[in-house]
Amino acid sequence: MKVLMFGWEFPPHISGGLGTACFGLTKGMSKIKDIDIVFVVPKAYGDEEGNTVKLIGANNTTITRVQEQIEKFQQKHKYLEVSSTLIPYNNPEKQYTFMSKELPGKGRLLNVSSEGKIDFTGTYDENLIEEIYKYAYVASAISLENDHDVIHAHDWLAYPAGIAAKEVSGKPLVIHVHATEFDRSGETVNSKVFDLEKMGMDAADQIITVSNRTRQIVIDKYGQNPNKVTTVYNAVDTHNLQEKNETKKGVKEKIVTFLGRITFQKGPEYFVEAAYKVLQKNDNVRFVMAGNGDMLEKMIDRVAQLGIADKFHFTGFLRGKDVFKMFHLSDVYVMPSVSEPFGISALEAIQSNVPTIISKQSGVSEVLNYAAKFDYWDIDAIADAIYGIITYDTLPAMFKECGRAEVDDLKWENSALNVYDVYKKAIRAS
Repeated sequence: MKVLMFGWEFPPHISGGLGTACFGLTKGMSKIKDIDIVFVVPKAYGDEEGNTVKLIGANNTTITRVQEQIEKFQQKHKYLEVSSTLIPYNNPEKQYTFMSKELPGKGRLLNVSSEGKIDFTGTYDENLIEEIYKYAYVASAISLENDHDVIHAHDWLAYPAGIAAKEVSGKPLVIHVHATEFDRSGETVNSKVFDLEKMGMDAADQIITVSNRTRQIVIDKYGQNPNKVTTVYNAVDTHNLQEKNETKKGVKEKIVTFLGRITFQKGPEYFVEAAYKVLQKNDNVRFVMAGNGDMLEKMIDRVAQLGIADKFHFTGFLRGKDVFKMFHLSDVYVMPSVSEPFGISALEAIQSNVPTIISKQSGVSEVLNYAAKFDYWDIDAIADAIYGIITYDTLPAMFKECGRAEVDDLKWENSALNVYDVYKKAIRAS
């Protein structure tokens, strides 16, 4: 089975959970002998990790063969510009304000080089929506040049590319919902983002969601047929604990960590308020907020107002080995997400032998038994859990032993087999 897969990033050039999930899933799928994957990103750098897939950069693809397809695509789709605080996986402190309008003429938008190639930044800057649609244009060329049986598009950034490829090849489309606008913005969703997400779901032959929580949102909020929506849980790569044993904290206090985008969806304010309550009972602890986002300044101000700045650290955005180094230094990990489709970071923390506290509003809570679970808004309960773990030795010992064994059973190979079944279902129905 040949799979044409569209994503937005690939290690080491990642900005969050989307790239991590795509990499893990493709590695798991490489173990299935019947599957051959072509993975497409807007911009390939040439130093991407692994050799489990054939990686294609839209920036390296000539489009001279698809002028007719571009014109057809231009006639069918509007230039959906977004007014939202949403930045999908990077720099959420920026805001984009646009309107909906017709697509600009292809000469101005495409800016084709003499080699017939389009330039991409591959980032999440102020030209994000323009890049999404340029990506869709080039997807037409890629779908013509690469034989495939099924198309797989990861998250809303790649939905237009998946749709364009389907229109050219006629092959079934599977979309992978890693998050929805309801997760990012609560009930005050941006209608333009919602429309773009729904367009992808309506066009899809099958839909994969990362949790049952997300599956229900797709069914209830986007009006999708339950028969075409399947939950496939994320997993985590095996991690060697030798580095943890070699990592020295440099401080005697316990370290409690929040790691993620500092934005509404992740609930950073509940972490700060819980930290204040813990410090009233035990000052032998330091709190770390690792990440970046539109709420960063607000969190810094609140920490100062509460008078706990000497016990609170802001690291900025961490990636790669720095993420695991932070886990190695941590005694507790807290993920108080308001709405978390899954939450791979919780698995990474537990695998690093860090007792973990998660919100009941996270998808990962569906697969974890040995993590403390509370409502994100229950600051008292979160504070009590932190206090208990840093104070009583038996609690962290239990979480470490049982949690690590539980997470080690969550393998990308199993997720890959479930995705393979979805592919076969989509092909049979087409």
